[in-house]
Amino acid sequence: MPHPAIVKDNVAVITGGASGIGLAAATAFARAGMKVCVADVDETRLAEAATKLSSITAATDVMTASVDVSTVESVTELERTVRERFGGTDVLMNNAGIQPGSTLFGEPDNWQRIIGVNMWGIINGSRIFAPGMIARGKPGLIINTGSKQGITTPPGDPAYNVSKAGVKAFTEALQHELRNTKGCHITAHLLIPGFVFTGLTAKGRTEKPAGAWTPEQTVDFTLARLEAGDFYILCPDNDVPRALDEKRMLWAMGDIVENRPPLSRWHPDYADAFKRFVEGQ
Repeated sequence: MPHPAIVKDNVAVITGGASGIGLAAATAFARAGMKVCVADVDETRLAEAATKLSSITAATDVMTASVDVSTVESVTELERTVRERFGGTDVLMNNAGIQPGSTLFGEPDNWQRIIGVNMWGIINGSRIFAPGMIARGKPGLIINTGSKQGITTPPGDPAYNVSKAGVKAFTEALQHELRNTKGCHITAHLLIPGFVFTGLTAKGRTEKPAGAWTPEQTVDFTLARLEAGDFYILCPDNDVPRALDEKRMLWAMGDIVENRPPLSRWHPDYADAFKRFVEGQ
């Protein structure tokens, strides 16, 4: 059976919902008979998303909104308009994300934008929507899209890593708060996608690489793991088994426990040790 929040006539709000994982999720929710609000910054894609979703469900059950998730005012207005249109929210998917690239001492505006959208967007969405969701007294979901890079923090894009590490820490704290709130039937979940072929990851490619999942595969996996009750929804890749992901994450935590240099997996003095660890030697 589907999660009790993902049922006909319930309301789903998806940020970053006009493409990629967000649009695939909105499509799945619409097919489940839910009322759907897609929020994004791209007006053209919003219009395209509305057309697609209206071919699946009644146009009156589809809403789009142009929203800058990095600002409290914009997200507050989104929550108000959804409440006025549909009566409230049962499923919130904080999915908006960007990855323009960053260097440690590079353009400060990139840092502000990445952290503003990727981390503050999730904080804003959760803090602004959750009280009303709790007050409904019904089962509900808050799904926050993180990243494996927020756990293993590989070199190359520090602002993105910082933002996604923040999403992990925030979502853990959110779930702790929700489960200790009297009368609350809302749960939070951290979606940790693998390599998903979207506009964010395509980087000029027009065909999906063999190792990547489609957004639809990612959403199908997410729905199955929500039904199973998982908090950490760790998606595998086609060419990276879950066991390898687990080893990489365990090694990252081992840097602290073993007092190794940070990011030792990429340190030449530890390359052989990491290889032996992965191979179980």
